[in-house]
Amino acid sequence: MEQIIRIAVQKSGRLSDDSLALIKECGIKFYNGTGKLKSTSTNFPIEFLFLRDDDIPGYVADGVADLGIVGENELVEKDKDVQTLKKLGFSKCRLSLAIPKGQEYNGISFFEGKNIATSYPKILGDYLNEKGINADIHEISGSVEIAPSIGLAEGICDIVSSGSTLMMNGLKEVEEIFKSEAVLIANNQLDDWKKAIVDKLLFRMNAVQKGKSSKYVLMNVPNASIDKIIKLIPGMRSPTILPLAEEGWSSVHSVLNEDQFWEHIEELRAAGAEGILVVPIEKMIL
Repeated sequence: MEQIIRIAVQKSGRLSDDSLALIKECGIKFYNGTGKLKSTSTNFPIEFLFLRDDDIPGYVADGVADLGIVGENELVEKDKDVQTLKKLGFSKCRLSLAIPKGQEYNGISFFEGKNIATSYPKILGDYLNEKGINADIHEISGSVEIAPSIGLAEGICDIVSSGSTLMMNGLKEVEEIFKSEAVLIANNQLDDWKKAIVDKLLFRMNAVQKGKSSKYVLMNVPNASIDKIIKLIPGMRSPTILPLAEEGWSSVHSVLNEDQFWEHIEELRAAGAEGILVVPIEKMIL
């Protein structure tokens, strides 16, 4: 029997799209047609389970799935015994408290003795306990934003991305209580052969993510300025320097973090760099 691992992925939504895009960028091929709940890769020993996001931590903890990609908000809320292998950098959002727009807000004490509707009672309860606030938490599974307008609660605690949903429902965000992004989680009792496959998957993910945050930079530099340029763009190990046909000039090539490049662009130009090209990197193996 072929040795494969199982990974649980949200079956629909933004987190699902981002998760599957990352996996495909890792060179892993599979078919995920509409309504399909399972799929096996054709070129990597992995099987996909397409599930509700709030079920994923439990499936991984119970060993039904070896790995899972899930939002930190669901991971913390479900509080299952799993290990977090990697933060994935996408599907970022925040869990926030919100109240009706017309209400005056002077701090977290506003919620003392109030009713708060949420789908995240554990995260909210932990936050309120930390702040010393006594409030009644009403757990509801959906349409949290409607709670104040129907008299169920004076405030809500829900996931916020842009804040547009709150505004459409006459609410304003007043406290951010938790930041979330997608994470890769694993069962705590993986066999050695499963760990070996997981290591290969992590290697690919790291290569893709490192490439996304880095750029290949080429520039023409007067030879007199090469030492100064090298100090500004050290690169992974050291820059590549190639002589140009025009005497006294060289082409300098390096790989930089994108933020690092923008921090030094003016200094590079001031040092005499010309014809600067910035090229995206698909994957980077270190």
